[in-house]
Amino acid sequence: MVHRYLPMTEQDRKDMLATIGVESVDELFSDIPESVRFQGLYNIREAKSESALLKELKQLAAKNEDTDSNVSFLGAGIYNHYKPVIVDHVISRSEFYTAYTPYQPEISQGELQAIFEFQTMIAELTGMDLANSSMYDGGTSLAEAGMLAAGHTRRKKLLVSEAIHPEYRDVVATYAYGQSIEIVLVPTNNGVTDIEQLKELIDDNTAGVMVQYPNFFGQVEDLQTLGDITHEAKGLFIVSANPLALGILTPPGKLGADITVGDAQVFGIPESFGGPYCGYFATTTKLMRKVPGRLVGETVDQEGRRGYVLTLQAREQHIRREKATSNICSNQALLALAASVAMTALGKKGVQEMAKQNIVKTRYAKNAFEAAGFTVPFQGAHFNEIVVKTNKAVSDINKQLIEDGIIGGFDLGRTYPELENHVLLAVTELRTKEEIDALVEKMGAYNA
Repeated sequence: MVHRYLPMTEQDRKDMLATIGVESVDELFSDIPESVRFQGLYNIREAKSESALLKELKQLAAKNEDTDSNVSFLGAGIYNHYKPVIVDHVISRSEFYTAYTPYQPEISQGELQAIFEFQTMIAELTGMDLANSSMYDGGTSLAEAGMLAAGHTRRKKLLVSEAIHPEYRDVVATYAYGQSIEIVLVPTNNGVTDIEQLKELIDDNTAGVMVQYPNFFGQVEDLQTLGDITHEAKGLFIVSANPLALGILTPPGKLGADITVGDAQVFGIPESFGGPYCGYFATTTKLMRKVPGRLVGETVDQEGRRGYVLTLQAREQHIRREKATSNICSNQALLALAASVAMTALGKKGVQEMAKQNIVKTRYAKNAFEAAGFTVPFQGAHFNEIVVKTNKAVSDINKQLIEDGIIGGFDLGRTYPELENHVLLAVTELRTKEEIDALVEKMGAYNA
């Protein structure tokens, strides 16, 4: 989509200067001493015409490798999924695309209802009582959950599974530093959180336990057991969940989660070179008043007609900072709408079928790799990612794969030194049998 704007003409400039009673633009800065003003020319290129600029930008964009011209097996938190065509059509409507924060409900019912529907669908998927209007992304959602747990329990330690996305863990650590909250990593065992280690690490100063479902390695964690251990120590159980996987896995809310967070990128939001995305935050009624960000509620007007309003706005923008639950003062309304449209277009059965295809195709890939002589170290239940051991450096294999039009997986050695020469591969519903077979064949040749 290209948006064009009318330029300001020289006559427009003269008219504006005349209206405010000055001769030149320089006169507007007359209060600033000339000795501190920059007198030279900026080291930037000369302006180009619109057509020339668009041509150059398109040439630069063509140098990127993308999932339209390549087959992608890269996941690690951001995935190449089916996006219904209707998503872009709806979010491109001006009443949504250019909408501002819906502070005035009398003129924002469409926007507010869209957010309310997003909250409802996330709550249903996660099995939680309620969800907020969205967060910046999955990482900040998880960090906010940790801060809520510390504030609610008045404790200063978070146990964080090493099987959580490394970048999510970094965000949590950044938040925790400012609040003087201790972060303790719980080791993994066979690709999942080590339950015995968790039992040893948890104590009466533990505010919460954080796990991912499915975890960073694609494995499905035993939430029931992990949650029971957490609750025995009177901590909050926090689950970062892939919402698409919840179309087929038991929702965290039914397995003891106090807070479920994650990223809705899997529903109608493209990879976009790292963002923007749409985090979600769902919890129990007990914690409702401590939820960060916004909540949209349903009510009735004076005439009894259904309406929607912002409610329970316990943010520093509306109340005293020291009383606020969070400094998050915004949400990803447009991307939450995209996720809502995608979920609605797919429907309950569509989401279930999409999730099922991820599991089935990943299982096919796992069997194919093992048949080709590769080792798949983690043998537990999985969703749409598997770890495969290689003989050569993953980065070298990926360089060869991209020459064949294949975007390879994530090099786990970058964040887990003990998993050097291990690659994390994502197999979504978009991948075909032929594409999976080609990946196995090519990796077999490059791994020899």
